[in-house]
Amino acid sequence: MSDPIKHECGISLIRLLKPLEYYKEKYGTAFYGVNKMYLMMEKQHNRGQDGAGFASIKMDMQPGERYMSRVRSAEQQPIQDIFAQINNRINTALTENPERENDVAWQKKNIPYIGELLMGHVRYGTFGKNSIESVHPFLRQNNWMHRNLIVAGNFNMTNVDELFGNLIELGQHPKEKADTVTVMEKIGHFLDDAVAKLYKQIKKEGYTKREASALIAERLNVAKILRKASKNWDGGYAMSGLIGHGDAFVMRDPAGIRPAYYYQDDEVVVVASERPVIQTVFNVNFDDVKELDPGHAIIIKKSGSSALKQILEPTERKACSFERIYFSRGSDKEIYQERKLLGKLVFPEILKSIDNDLENTVFSYIPNTAETSFFGMVKEAQNYLNKKKEEQILALGSKMTSEELHNILNIRPRIEKVAIKDAKLRTFITQDSSRDDLVTHVYDISYGSVKPTDNLVIIDDSIVRGTTLKRSILKILDRLSPKKIVVVSSAPQIRYPDCYGIDMARLEDFVAFRAALALHEEHGTTHKIKEIYEKCLTQTDPSNKNAVNYVQEFYAPFSAKQISKKIGEILSPEGINAEVEIIYQTIEGLHSACPKNLGDWYFTGNYPTPGGNRVVNKAFVNFFEGKNERAY
Repeated sequence: MSDPIKHECGISLIRLLKPLEYYKEKYGTAFYGVNKMYLMMEKQHNRGQDGAGFASIKMDMQPGERYMSRVRSAEQQPIQDIFAQINNRINTALTENPERENDVAWQKKNIPYIGELLMGHVRYGTFGKNSIESVHPFLRQNNWMHRNLIVAGNFNMTNVDELFGNLIELGQHPKEKADTVTVMEKIGHFLDDAVAKLYKQIKKEGYTKREASALIAERLNVAKILRKASKNWDGGYAMSGLIGHGDAFVMRDPAGIRPAYYYQDDEVVVVASERPVIQTVFNVNFDDVKELDPGHAIIIKKSGSSALKQILEPTERKACSFERIYFSRGSDKEIYQERKLLGKLVFPEILKSIDNDLENTVFSYIPNTAETSFFGMVKEAQNYLNKKKEEQILALGSKMTSEELHNILNIRPRIEKVAIKDAKLRTFITQDSSRDDLVTHVYDISYGSVKPTDNLVIIDDSIVRGTTLKRSILKILDRLSPKKIVVVSSAPQIRYPDCYGIDMARLEDFVAFRAALALHEEHGTTHKIKEIYEKCLTQTDPSNKNAVNYVQEFYAPFSAKQISKKIGEILSPEGINAEVEIIYQTIEGLHSACPKNLGDWYFTGNYPTPGGNRVVNKAFVNFFEGKNERAY
């Protein structure tokens, strides 16, 4: 993506089902779980590089012995920082006690971070919040083992104010109005309530207070707690939690907006945000890793037994399509094929744009995430040329000379790596005039790869703001002197803000919105903008469960091609010599390429929850009133 956006989070959970001694004997280390968690977090670093956290729970520790550990970092390389701290504690303990190198029981008792239950989290610091206090996992402590709760998630709630109010109605006094704290306290409230009721019941049965502890762990109904806690949640989420005595869970939202996958065998139960992470780290097949169904939770009891439980009634599946286009790792078997198909499906429009002149067209991509869709685009160009070759050969028949055959077969798409991203370049100067000059050099070009008679087709996976295209990429591509630059987005036009965990909150940031605004001005229909604003004002009440997205009316008068043409005009830098055209994927093409992930609210405005409609209306109100703030 040429316009970097902060997005998503990554969760990891590991439950070791055997004693630590088993892993020492089989794999040579009692730190097997810690090592695997490091790999899982590193393999998901694409989902968050501003903060990372790790937590672990040790089973069956004696009173007075530490059984929970947590470490978080908001340093420049947070994953490395976390595990440097963990390794330092481990190495120090073993250096000071070399005779304990093979004493697993001593290690478990005396070295923090090792245990049977482990949680990891990576995040981006969205909305300017990147202090250590904002880094997951979050911890809710209590002297009762069963009331300790550790929570981390990939999520955003659209109705934080409502949830905060619910906590106050329950008699709580939350320390801040943040969705993470609010969600944790909601789960924590019903956890406390369940533990108290079980304790009272078990005491009635004649058990001692000490005997009650093990029975509470055995009888605690985690699914029931989650059902009560999540009753009014509105958002996209994959929520993971650890309970002090050793129960664990990962829960997914009813529309399946945020992803979650799991794997289990007789040694481990593993959950992660991405399938290939589990495949790689545990060396298992694609079919061995299952997707957690929307509205369900995988619940792992202290005993090691696991079960899938429906927590909320699943709604229409609206798994995020942006996951497939950009956010998730492209090494996933299905995602790799989907991204190639996205590139293939835009080729017919490319062909029209270049007047079928493949001989004088160079194909390339904006590194690095658009590479897979580039393969799909080029393969379709090859298929097109193969058909043309076949027609020419059949037309010439037996009269064809060897030279003619050679010339026909030698025709192929011209592929070049035109744009090169300088990953180490940092725009460290904050003064606007200086920073803009530096931004233009984030990308470099391969000189001599394009002739002045050539069209240059360059594919990106999505165009959000278009800032980097205008300030950097198009200017530097123009130095190659092509006659036309065609920028292709494998995703449709991004028109609407996200409110389920991705940092795209302001409408006016989107180049598609700015293009539609310019079209309203050109067509003399700006009076409609105020009408839409007044409608939006009626839809922002948090209690409105039937909100309507009136911002769709803002785009309705114009076709996608009209908006794309205007985007091309907006993004063409002053003084550029080449003609610039922008081509976007169609909504139909998106659905065809990603049939299991139909969550397309970024492009269509069809939000899967009422909170999404309230948020987009509030975003329009903010735009109209000139408020530079997020809508949720």
